[in-house]
Amino acid sequence: MKAAKGTVFKYGDNVDTDVIIPARYLNSSDPAELAAHCMEDIDKEFIQKVQKGDIIVATKNFGCGSSREHAPIAIKAAGVSCVIAETFARIFYRNAINIGLPIIECPEAAKDICAGDTIEVNFDTGVISDITKGTTYKGQAFPEFMQKIIAAEGLVNYINQQ
Repeated sequence: MKAAKGTVFKYGDNVDTDVIIPARYLNSSDPAELAAHCMEDIDKEFIQKVQKGDIIVATKNFGCGSSREHAPIAIKAAGVSCVIAETFARIFYRNAINIGLPIIECPEAAKDICAGDTIEVNFDTGVISDITKGTTYKGQAFPEFMQKIIAAEGLVNYINQQ
């Protein structure tokens, strides 16, 4: 996966793992079951509206809270192709890479891009293009080894392929 293109779901600061996947659903590790409840405590309509390839954009500290790997799994299983934020909680950042969910830090894009915009993300260059507005932003491109982990759909698959 060298690029992502989709419609934006926009959220604010401090979207924590408890609203990404509420604790009451953590008795399952089935990605489809987790996806069915993704974002429901912050956006009741998310799971009905999200389409494969769509993109989450948020402001500061996305993925804060507990260190559960279920949060990025739920987002990825819901069909989200990328998460863009001003900043990510560090443990969420690592968990996302470990399960093969592309995430990009870009403060300008996170502030300017609106819900419903169509955007495209080039993972090789880190360029984020807001097709709706005709604007571009330079996010942080992934180092090659991280791109390989994401392309392999996660760290375990990457290691098994080596």
